[in-house]
Amino acid sequence: MPNRNAVTWNALISSYVATRDPLTAVELFIKMLREGVPVTPFGVSAALVACAQLQASAVGAQVQGLSLKAGLEFNVVVGSSLIDMHAKCENMEDSRKVFDELVDKNVVAWTSIISGYAHNKCPEKAMILIKEMSCSGLKANYVTYNSLLSSFCCPDDLIHCKQIHSRVIQEGLDSNAHLVTTFVIVYSECGCTSEELHKICSTVSEWDQIAWNAVIAGFSNLGIGEDALICFSQMRQAGFAIDFFTFSSVLKALGNCSALEEGKQIHALIFKTGYIINLYVQNGLVSMYARCGKIDDAKKIFSSMDDHDVISWNSLLTGCAQHGYGSEAIELFEQMRWCGVEPNLTTYLTALTACSHVGLLEKGLEYFDLMKSDEFLPPAKLEHYACVVDLYGRAGLLHEAEAFINRMPIEEGPSVYKALLSACQVHGNREIAARCVQKLVDLCPNDPAIYVLLANVLATEGSWNDAARVRKLMCDKGVKKKPGHSWL
Repeated sequence: MPNRNAVTWNALISSYVATRDPLTAVELFIKMLREGVPVTPFGVSAALVACAQLQASAVGAQVQGLSLKAGLEFNVVVGSSLIDMHAKCENMEDSRKVFDELVDKNVVAWTSIISGYAHNKCPEKAMILIKEMSCSGLKANYVTYNSLLSSFCCPDDLIHCKQIHSRVIQEGLDSNAHLVTTFVIVYSECGCTSEELHKICSTVSEWDQIAWNAVIAGFSNLGIGEDALICFSQMRQAGFAIDFFTFSSVLKALGNCSALEEGKQIHALIFKTGYIINLYVQNGLVSMYARCGKIDDAKKIFSSMDDHDVISWNSLLTGCAQHGYGSEAIELFEQMRWCGVEPNLTTYLTALTACSHVGLLEKGLEYFDLMKSDEFLPPAKLEHYACVVDLYGRAGLLHEAEAFINRMPIEEGPSVYKALLSACQVHGNREIAARCVQKLVDLCPNDPAIYVLLANVLATEGSWNDAARVRKLMCDKGVKKKPGHSWL
C-alpha cells in the first residue's frame, strides 16, 4: 500500500490479536509508532488486548503511559481494555483503579471489571459489582453473566449460581444458548443434585457440539457415568463431531464409575479418530485406567506420551495411592520433582496420602514442610492437615496429632477430627476420642459417622454398654447411617 493511515495499521494489528498472535501485534504497534502514525483509541485498545494475551504487564504499563500522553485516559474503549489487561495480568488493584477513574462507564467497562474479578476467582466481589451495575441503571448482557458464572466452581458458590440464574430468567436471557451451556457446566461444578442438572439440561434448545459437550461434562462432574455415556451415544447418533473435550469428559465419567470395558472401547475409538496424540485425552486415559485399578495400563499410556504436565503426573500418582501402591507413588513423586515439573496442592495431597498408607511418617512430614515453604503455591488446605493428622494417627502418636490440630493456622474442620477419631479407634484412646467427639458434635451434629466412630472406639475398649448408649442416642436424635452397598 502506498499510503498507510491509523485505520490501516489498526486493522492489521487487530487481525493478529483476533488470530491469537499477540507478539506480532505488539511488534506491529511499535513499528506503527516509529513511522509517526498517531495513536487512536482502537489502536491502543488492540495493543492492550495483545498485552493481556501475553500477560505482559510491563509492556501493558508502557502502553498505558502512552495512552495518558495521548490524552486517552478517560476514553471508555481504552479504559475497558486497560481493566481487562491488568486483570489478565492478575493485578486487580490497578484494574479497579482504572475502572473507578472512568467517568462514563458503559456495559463493556462493567463487564470488563466483573470478568476480571471472575478470572481471578473473586466471585463475591464480582457479585457485588453486578448489583452496583444494576443500581446504576445498566443491564448486564449475556457476556457479563457468562463471565461471572465462570468464577463459580465449588459447593459454596451454588447459591450464587441460583441467584444469577433467577436474574437471567427475569431479564429474558434464559433461552440464550451460551448461557444455558454455561449453566450446565457451572451447576455441576458447584455440586448440584442430579435432578437439578436434568432440569437444566431440559432447557437446552440448540443441540450443537458445544451443548452436547457441556451436558456430558456436567454428568461427568457429578459422577453420573451412565448418563454421561448415554449422552455420548446420542451425540454420535445425531452425527455431531467429537473432539478432545468430549473424550476427556467421557473418560472422566468412566473413571468415576470404574467402567473398564467401556473405557477400553472408548480407547479404541480415540485411536480411530486420531485424538490419541492430544495431551488432554492422554491424561484422561491415564486417569481412567488408574481409577479402574489398571495401574500397568495407566503406566503404558503415561510412558507413551511425549510430554507430561502436572495433570499427567497427578493422574498416575492418584491411581497408585488409591489402589495401595504407596511406595510406587512416592517414587513417582520424587521422579516428578527430578523432571522439573512443579507439584501443585493436589500432587502434595496424593503424596501425603501415599505416605500415610505406607506408614512413612518422617517422609510425609518432610513433604508437608516442603509444600508449606513453596512460595509459589497457595496455602495448604484442610485436606492436607487431615493427612498429616492421619500420618500421626497411624503411627500411634495420638497426642502429637492432637497438638498438631491445636497449632493449625487455618480454621479447624470435621476432617481432621474424624482422622484423629479413627486413630483413637485403632489404638483405643478413649480420652482423646471424647474430646474429638465434642468438637465434631459442635461442627456437624447430624453426621452419623461421628456416632458410629465413637461407638466403635468404645466397643474396641470393651465398653459395650457405653457403645450401646451411643447407638441409642443416634436413634433418639433421628440420626441415621446410610447403609453400605456394592456396585456389583
